[in-house]
Amino acid sequence: MYTAKGKIDQHELITQYLPQVRRQALALQVKLPASVELDDLIQAGTLGLLEALGRFDASQGASFATFANQRIRGAMLDELRSRDWLPRSVRRHARAMDEAIQRLEQQFGRAPEEREIAAALEMELTEYRQLLSDTNNGQFLPFEELIQDGIEPGAANRPADPSLSALVDGEQRERLVAAIEALPEREKLMMALYYQEELNLKEVGAVLGVSESRVCQLHSQALGRLRARLHEPSNTG
Repeated sequence: MYTAKGKIDQHELITQYLPQVRRQALALQVKLPASVELDDLIQAGTLGLLEALGRFDASQGASFATFANQRIRGAMLDELRSRDWLPRSVRRHARAMDEAIQRLEQQFGRAPEEREIAAALEMELTEYRQLLSDTNNGQFLPFEELIQDGIEPGAANRPADPSLSALVDGEQRERLVAAIEALPEREKLMMALYYQEELNLKEVGAVLGVSESRVCQLHSQALGRLRARLHEPSNTG
């Protein structure tokens, strides 16, 4: 790991960790839409590895392996966040969907059904489901990052908050847990299978008895419900 002068041998470390970059890229790609290329993830992860080499400070106590793996994964997630797949019209419809869900939940005192949301948007059910498919592009990130980015649909270019404190600490964590619990059973099961059991889209579809594209639609709708709940004013204070 070190040269005769006691410095980190960067070439040796790059050679050693490049297989780890590929492993992380493969593990992430299997959970992403087919439009995400493995080579793009590997390229981003390699840049993260190079950044780790330049920034690592052994005096901070963390091992290089831990630091490098965090930066490799972080660089891949940054690459996914930087892709603004959503046209302006789709972002506008996504905001309208979130607002409709929030309005209907307040009106009914329960999670609205698909047909009710479509009617509120003055859309046919097939048109609404196409909107779900369109807004789901690129939204398969690890859960906390996904919800953080999803608070404003399409807001993909903001810097990531490493601590995720805005959404997963204290009261907001409790609100997020409550919002997940309030999801319809099918969507709650889908989220659990994907994020907790770490099944891929095809496997989730097999459990639910639906196609992969339908899983994507359910995923997008669940996110809309969660965003609507998290936008509601807190009852405390």
